[in-house]
Amino acid sequence: MTNRPTRRDLLIATGTAGAAALAVGCGDSGGDSSSNVSPGRSGGTPGQELTTTDAIPVGGGKIFADEKVVVTQPKEGRFKAFSAVCTHQQCLVSTVADGTIDCPCHGSKFKITDGTVANPPATRPLPAENIVVEGNSIRLV
Repeated sequence: MTNRPTRRDLLIATGTAGAAALAVGCGDSGGDSSSNVSPGRSGGTPGQELTTTDAIPVGGGKIFADEKVVVTQPKEGRFKAFSAVCTHQQCLVSTVADGTIDCPCHGSKFKITDGTVANPPATRPLPAENIVVEGNSIRLV
């Protein structure tokens, strides 16, 4: 028989960041359902170079499916990063166009400036991801 850890065990073991992630994962989905794709980054390594600044178009962005991250450049020299997992039903977003990050599954769109919902059915924004820009390099944090 396998003993499964309790929620309290997980909160203690993972600290504040883990508790926040667990709280988000256990919280009310606001009517949005889930599937087999887990939200958040899965393939990226902290400190890993994700891309270069010149690879991200001004007013657009680029999706990194393996890392489940989308990087945008809403204005010249200002870079943002968000989870590439749609908050509606956890599909990976597929395009960045006309100022939005677009999900192919049900038509949800998110603003490239802050990840907020521009077009439902999603009701929650894309969570921000941490990046650092050093010279021409964009790295995951």
